[in-house]
Order: sequence, then C-alpha cells, then structure tokens
Amino acid sequence: MLGFFSHHQWLLTDPRFAEEAQRQITLHRGRLARGLKQLRARAHVEAIRRKRLARRLAVAKPETPREIICRVFGPYCAQALRVSECESGFHTDAQNGQYLGLFQMGSSERRIFGHGTSAEEQVKAAHRYFVASGRDWSPWSCKP
Repeated sequence: MLGFFSHHQWLLTDPRFAEEAQRQITLHRGRLARGLKQLRARAHVEAIRRKRLARRLAVAKPETPREIICRVFGPYCAQALRVSECESGFHTDAQNGQYLGLFQMGSSERRIFGHGTSAEEQVKAAHRYFVASGRDWSPWSCKP
C-alpha cells in the first residue's frame, strides 16, 4: 500500500483524498513496523538456534566405525562387528588386493553396492550387500 502512495502522491494534496490517504499511510507504516519487528525477532531466534546447534556439533565426538556399524546393522550389530573386525580390524583404509575398507568388499561389489572413504559410506554399502545376499554372511571370508 505504501508503494501505491509513492506513485500517487497527488492523493496527499487533493483535499478530497488527503485525510484518508494520510490515515492509510499511517496505518500501513505501523503494520510494516510491526512486521519488521516480528521478522527481526524470528531471525534472532533462528540465529540463536543455529549457534546452539553449531556448539553441540562442535563438541559432539564423531561416531566410531563400531558405532556406525551398530546403528546401520541394528539387530545384526554383533555379527557385523565380528565380521568387520576380522576383515579389517575396523580400519576404513584397509586393503587386501582388490578388497577395500571395513568389510573388504571387492571391486564388483563396490561397483554394485557403492563404497566410499568414510566409515558411514562403507558400512551402508556393506549393509546393502548383506541385505541383497539374504541377510547372511556367505559373501564374506570372515563369519560371525
């Protein structure tokens, strides 16, 4: 509404419309001020929330490969831990020929189920392989 009056300033000088135009300008300036105040308050609350989250993330210790394995494998956690310990000693950079990572997946398995440098990526890929194989450990040399 305020933009309207900036383009129609003649309404402020015409005696037929001046009083109502001024009343509308005052009304809309007040609404604009209240809206801006609410936006600033919301932005302030959001900034506080982001700072708190950043602090929590900064002090939160990253998950260990063991914790990630248990989170991803759920009820198969104990079995998956035994397999990964045997296959790689819980080292994401373990390598034995073409076999890589926490679960020592081969190149064709990595191509099919994925892989990566992080424990999260390797565990999720191994879980996909585990599920595709019927939730048994037959594809792995190490058994639980």
